[in-house]
Amino acid sequence: MADNRQNYNKNYKRKMDMTSYMRSRQKEREVQGQFWRSIILLTAIATTVFLALFLFADNENFLAEHFGQDSAITKVFQKLTKGNSHKKSEEFNLPFGPRRQNILFLGVDDNGNKDNPWSGTRTDTILLLNIDPRSKSVNAISIPRDSKVYLPHRHGVNKINAAHAIGGIDMTVETVEDTFGVKVDKYIMVHDNAVKNIIDTMGGIDIYVEKPMHYNDYAGKLHINFDKGNQHLNGQQAVEYLRFRHDALGDIGRTQRQQWFMRGMLKTLKSPETIVKIPDIVSIAKKYVKTNMSLYEMSQYAAMARHIDMDKIEIATLPGAPNEKGYISYWILDPEKTQQTINRLIYREKQNINLDEEYRASVMYSSGRSTEAKVLIDQLKEIGIDVNCTGNLTRTHSQFIAHSNKVTNDYYIKLKSKISGLGGMQFVYDPVNYYCAESDFTIILTGGKN
Repeated sequence: MADNRQNYNKNYKRKMDMTSYMRSRQKEREVQGQFWRSIILLTAIATTVFLALFLFADNENFLAEHFGQDSAITKVFQKLTKGNSHKKSEEFNLPFGPRRQNILFLGVDDNGNKDNPWSGTRTDTILLLNIDPRSKSVNAISIPRDSKVYLPHRHGVNKINAAHAIGGIDMTVETVEDTFGVKVDKYIMVHDNAVKNIIDTMGGIDIYVEKPMHYNDYAGKLHINFDKGNQHLNGQQAVEYLRFRHDALGDIGRTQRQQWFMRGMLKTLKSPETIVKIPDIVSIAKKYVKTNMSLYEMSQYAAMARHIDMDKIEIATLPGAPNEKGYISYWILDPEKTQQTINRLIYREKQNINLDEEYRASVMYSSGRSTEAKVLIDQLKEIGIDVNCTGNLTRTHSQFIAHSNKVTNDYYIKLKSKISGLGGMQFVYDPVNYYCAESDFTIILTGGKN
């Protein structure tokens, strides 16, 4: 009897440990997926308004007709486009000079108050950008909305997304600065209704829905019903498409959809039917976008965005783990690894590259990429990289994930020059290596070929 009870206890403990592990992994996937939702919901507004203006600002009649010949927006964008069109060098003159800037992007939920859509809202999306005008590069850190922090002015322990509901934008900025030891230079807040209203104003968006999507959340008032195939989505349907998360691997499947959404949005933006609607889009932005930037500052950021090197974008999610106790679900930040992430992406501390140093790599791949994975593994070994972990992984996009500080973006760029097939990957910094603890970086090859 004693042996049976002891075996039972051991099996029960293993079962509970596995359950806890699976919950932790699911939470981590959800947090990582929030970054890409941030990119779409927050970048969509700026991209729509400013890319549209740059695409068509060369047409002086368009600007004069819709904004006025002597208006500030007409003069600013005409000057910018003429400067870029008639000079060989890439020019933009950021108003704060060449120093790096920290921009806090916030996406807030809907409070149901049409007269004051900002009051009492929570920041469900928190993204800290570090922009370097000299290198034309951008680093981005996603701060999980459930992160457990101390709110200033004796408001005690709470989730970081509650700061705005309690003390508005001032408390949100102060919380981010106090918690992470950074200076927030500017902020941009985007309301949940922004994407919905802009897509409706544009007349909808064409999207290829890659699989049937059916889900109903009556409590959250979310009803998603899409068939596979080409679809023309209105604003509400676009939000539903972006919010769908019931894939086999949780939020991971949303990444590819959000990229398709952006491509579809930019394609719609270039159509003649959309051009004449730009003043209406600007009007929506005025209502649902809140910032302490001037029009001139935003126009200069838009000018800079045209010259950003996509290979110089580095992203990260602040590392941590979900708590397993209590009634409130917190994301408990890992202090040491969070500081490592801040130092690397915000303060841009990095080691010098030494390609002769010994590096260890993991290669993960989907079933449709096994042949390419084998070739990649052989190529890595040929240049002296120890491939100490390989395995099958179901993902929707490829990534290059740096785990060590000695694996920089510059290292990745040099590695691409030596190995074919590494181009176009998303560069991610993650000091927590879930694939193989001894690897300096992980390469993920996904997307089976037909």
